[in-house]
Amino acid sequence: MSDATMRAVVCVGAGGPEVLQVRDVPVPAVRDGWSLVRVRGAGLNRSELRTRQGHSPAVTFPRVLGIECVGTVAVSTDAGLPEGTTVAAVMGEMGRAFDGGYAQFALLPNALLMPVATVLPWPVLAALPETYLTAQGALDTLGIAPGGRLLIRGGTSSVGMAAASIAAGLGVETAATTRQRRKAGALAALGVGHVLLDGGDDVRALWPEGPDYVLELVGARTVLDSLRLVRAGGTVCVAGSLSGWAVADFEPIAMIPSGTRLTAFHSDTMKGAAGAAVLQRVVHAVEAGAYRPNIDRVFGLDDIVAAHRYMEGDEATGKLVLVP
Repeated sequence: MSDATMRAVVCVGAGGPEVLQVRDVPVPAVRDGWSLVRVRGAGLNRSELRTRQGHSPAVTFPRVLGIECVGTVAVSTDAGLPEGTTVAAVMGEMGRAFDGGYAQFALLPNALLMPVATVLPWPVLAALPETYLTAQGALDTLGIAPGGRLLIRGGTSSVGMAAASIAAGLGVETAATTRQRRKAGALAALGVGHVLLDGGDDVRALWPEGPDYVLELVGARTVLDSLRLVRAGGTVCVAGSLSGWAVADFEPIAMIPSGTRLTAFHSDTMKGAAGAAVLQRVVHAVEAGAYRPNIDRVFGLDDIVAAHRYMEGDEATGKLVLVP
């Protein structure tokens, strides 16, 4: 495929959605340790939005964004991943140090590729890897158990909805926050028992002692409040950064109540072989109807500017998917 071209979304510099340009570019040349994947779908993520805005100093432009994708192996350099194998890939500097999933083909390190056996349609499969691996990993980090009380902050984000879907199957009493009342019904449909308006409804009125666990997806703006809300000895896991990455003037001894646990989960932990079995388990659960993929909207490559505007405007309830 050395002379072939493909369509790709190229981020030509830092800026607004208009810096994302659909171009014809050469199909990447395969090299040792890397295989060419025909991209069938890619989930959209807010980290890509921030990279596009210029908040990822290590990223140089032009760059094809996209920290995840699903597809089929087009040219393989790994005998364990023959051509035609269905694969998923997440993280590992994808879409940052090297070109990612916003294209018809992606050249990816073999170590990132997770083979998947599935009958799911491509848009549904594309909605799962980053979102559900993050949700499952964060809930495992929290150590949630049946009978516990879980608060999800940022409940109508794609990861929040995935976590709600998983928690419902575990028999965990769940509350979730949203900033927009119109999104409450989507959370209730997932089995969330208590839908709260962020900054309005009082979590302590629901649970006077506080929740046992807080899955913090809003991030910098609310993490200190989550530490105050969780019950004494409870756990807060930061696994999202909807409001940014850094907490200003953070003083751990003064701001973490004694005995309360503050931890974090990063989806890079689940890249490649580390996440393959977990992703397969998620796929089977979606196929069986136990988990919901929570797709809000599917976009084509030509709609990428509109997709980023939609994401930036916080319009979505659930996952956005790009199908090239």
